[in-house]
Amino acid sequence: MKNLFDVSLAGEIKDRVTRLTPESQRQWGTMTAAQAMAHCSASMEWAVGDRRPPRAGLGLRIMGRIVKPLALGNDSPLRRNSPTSEDLVVSDERNLAREQVRLCGLIARFVAGGSKGCTSAPHTFFGPLTPEEWATLTCKHLDHHLRQFGV
Repeated sequence: MKNLFDVSLAGEIKDRVTRLTPESQRQWGTMTAAQAMAHCSASMEWAVGDRRPPRAGLGLRIMGRIVKPLALGNDSPLRRNSPTSEDLVVSDERNLAREQVRLCGLIARFVAGGSKGCTSAPHTFFGPLTPEEWATLTCKHLDHHLRQFGV
């Protein structure tokens, strides 16, 4: 299973991040490339423990525990237009170059921290995650938004 603890894979993802340009056209969704990279950085901040994921309602938490093995149990990409936490929504204008540097730094920090660098806080939707599940989720999430812009 692909995960962000794989140094080589993390390098490939960072390379894809740097290939985005302000002219990169989204293939789905509403965010610009800069907003998507800011969104990805915010989710990485959850994974490294800089931000604590907000607690979802009981219904969503139950659904998340049902969906978790389906979403994280294979290498299938995340679905287009999947819902996101309000905490991760980025609607203001962002500078793409700044967001690319920020995201690449967070990816490097996640990889360097390994299992011990992961948060122990539960994910908003999926609930408690092991470090390996965080690594799988972050890898899938980053790939999802990079595919959104064709990189």
